[in-house]
Amino acid sequence: MKVGISCIITPSEWSFAEMLKKCPELGYEAVELVISDAGELTLDTDPSLLAGMAAEAQAAGVELASVALSAGRVNIMSNDADVRSASMVSIERGLHVTQALGVDAMLITPGTLGPDCHYDEAYFNALTSLRALAPAVEEIGVNLALEYVWNWFLVSPLEYRRFLDDVDCPLIGFYFDSGNMVIQGYPEQWVNILGRHIKKVHIKDFRRSDHSWPPLTEGDVDFPAVMNELRNIGYDDALLSEVDAGTAPFEDTAAAIRRIIEM
Repeated sequence: MKVGISCIITPSEWSFAEMLKKCPELGYEAVELVISDAGELTLDTDPSLLAGMAAEAQAAGVELASVALSAGRVNIMSNDADVRSASMVSIERGLHVTQALGVDAMLITPGTLGPDCHYDEAYFNALTSLRALAPAVEEIGVNLALEYVWNWFLVSPLEYRRFLDDVDCPLIGFYFDSGNMVIQGYPEQWVNILGRHIKKVHIKDFRRSDHSWPPLTEGDVDFPAVMNELRNIGYDDALLSEVDAGTAPFEDTAAAIRRIIEM
């Protein structure tokens, strides 16, 4: 496994070139890029520029392990057909960007459950949207990975597995985050139950007593159990940190990930 970091938590003022320089210095071998509404990486970035970014990363010895699509662009759970349609367009465009970067997976969150959209409606809307997207996902050849993010939807591993089984597309799967389900369960059980659906991994910790995000190994995540289950399913990809510098220095987190990999 590789030590990775997500640009979700790196300083926004870092340019792509600066990020490629700093990450190895801080102890990271892989990164997750973020498609934003402005900046160097957007849905409109020219494919030739994307190919250049991929070449820069390769020259710097940094693996581009994942791409995250800005959460504000996606709500496939909505009862508004126009919102779902726009979300699907953004997802497909994001997959093309991800492919042009030479990356094998893109992260999305499906949206947020609200009082005007009942749970069963959200399930049907998200499922229908992803089934409609499946042919494009398979044609592009990039994994589409959904993350559980406290959005009151698909709140158990059994439910998430059933949902992905219902989607029935091998390239549409789950983005596992070691800290996100600690508040109501055990992350190692999610790994065991989601199994083959897991495409990528975010790594962070969570402390139940005060609902906080502490430095790695200082919360309630049982990292030896998580690592055992990840190995059991054959996961050998990057562990991408979502621990911001205000929680722990980036270099300390990289060192902690290396210790976790050895567990």
